[in-house]
Formats: sequence, structure tokens, C-alpha cells
Amino acid sequence: MALQAAACEQSHGRLYIYLYSSRMAVLHDATELTVTEAAQRGVARLVADAEQGADLVVTRRHQPIAAVVSMRRLNELEEAAADLRDLALVLVRAATDTGRRKSMDEVLSAFGHTRESLAALPDDDE
Repeated sequence: MALQAAACEQSHGRLYIYLYSSRMAVLHDATELTVTEAAQRGVARLVADAEQGADLVVTRRHQPIAAVVSMRRLNELEEAAADLRDLALVLVRAATDTGRRKSMDEVLSAFGHTRESLAALPDDDE
């Protein structure tokens, strides 16, 4: 059992590193252009290109410094990030679940309460 728990912890660590530390490519087939090229194109053209579905990455000294994407694409990226966080949570819970559950009374006791002490608290609505 201890060996299985250690394997789960190691697996969890690798998953965490992959999901949160790696530089996953989220802009597929992005067009790279320098700051100078972006300035020459102008904001109107950059926006029009993004509206048409182009992912643009602006670079300075060969390092990406900005991205221009459509709102639709930004929403997709935000949804994907939320899905990855949810997936990581589900996987961690599955990997670390011992099957032991706590009763409501055990949880209340851990916080220094009982069902009776909660019932005696004044309502916020009053």
C-alpha cells in the first residue's frame, strides 16, 4: 500500500509539473513578426488578421513578447486552461483518494463545533 501511495505521489508530481510548469504550445501555427513588422502592419491590420483567425506572436530579439488573437480564440484558450485545471484536480483526487470518508460530526469537531453549536448561532438574515 505504501508503494502504491509513493507511485501516486510521483505521478501527481509529474502531472503537476507538466500542466503548470511546461510551456505547452497553445498558439498553433502562429505567425511570428517582429515589433518593427507589427508597427509597419499597423494596429488595424493586426486586428483584422486576428479577426480572420490568425494567431500572431510579436517578437523582440527573437523572444515572444506579445500575442494578438481574436476574442473567440482568447475564450477558447481560457476554457482550455480551466479544463486543464479541472482535469488536474480530478486526477490528483483520483490518485490520492484513500477511500476514507469523514462524517459531518467529525468535520464539525475538527473546526471546534457540533451540530448543536451551529444551530445556536444567529442567522445572518435577522
